[in-house]
Amino acid sequence: VGAILFLAYPLITSFRYALNNISITPLGMNFNFVGYGNFTQILLSESDFVTNLIDYVVSTVISVPIIVVFALIISMMLNQKIKGKGFFRLIFFLPVIIVSGPILGMLNAQGSGSITSIDTQAITEAIKGFLPAALATPISELFENMVTILWYSGVQILIFLSALQKIDRSMYEAAKIDGGSGWECFWKITLPNIKPMILLNIVYTIVFISNNDQNSIIGLIKTAMFSGTEEKGYGYASAMAWLYSVVVLLIVGLFSLVFLAKKDVYEKQVKRAKKAHKKEQRQLKKIERRSARNAKKNAKAAA
Repeated sequence: VGAILFLAYPLITSFRYALNNISITPLGMNFNFVGYGNFTQILLSESDFVTNLIDYVVSTVISVPIIVVFALIISMMLNQKIKGKGFFRLIFFLPVIIVSGPILGMLNAQGSGSITSIDTQAITEAIKGFLPAALATPISELFENMVTILWYSGVQILIFLSALQKIDRSMYEAAKIDGGSGWECFWKITLPNIKPMILLNIVYTIVFISNNDQNSIIGLIKTAMFSGTEEKGYGYASAMAWLYSVVVLLIVGLFSLVFLAKKDVYEKQVKRAKKAHKKEQRQLKKIERRSARNAKKNAKAAA
């Protein structure tokens, strides 16, 4: 019931809006069916939306691995036997509670979301020197807003912590007895066990960044929704939202293909052996039934 009310119905309504040019009057909403006209108008004439969409894709593909790797490193440090472990967890999770909505905008306006001690202008000029503008701009913005990006890692740290604490310690002890180093234990034990959580954190991070109020595309959609012009409005904004959602889903699918857990080779061999054993058992039963029938025929013939 919840999915129908809060997911299916809004999606259907939004897609219906996207196919119409909507005007609000004192008598209600007037729908003028335009088909895919809103989508073509956005792609052909809305240059800001297309430019911001490209910047969003590049910056998301770059920033998501940084956030997830940072969360993994911090969670592995917090998983060790250190004093004040709960206090450090609180520090890293606190931005999730505090830094949201208008507060995040105020902090960024005051320069709290950037590293002021580093000359980001020099980094930006160096990046633009050997990369095209389409790649240089998102990467330079990543350096300028590094603190803000790392603020987004609180939930991911807790998810990684819960996954790390469920790994059996005897596996590490057995590996160390066999001479395994900490680096080998990480690649052979830790990483394979937390791989599903890596994909979960990647999807969560993409969705969080995509729905963030600081996202310029969200701002364009809101501006189009409340523009009050004949060309734009609820229908135009809904078409923008659907195009944006398709791009977000493509990014999620791209990361899922890379990090989706593959089936174990030995598991495939076990299944293949079980199928062969069942087939052999069926053939033996057929031979037994055939032998029983032949025995009966021979007994009748002898009688």
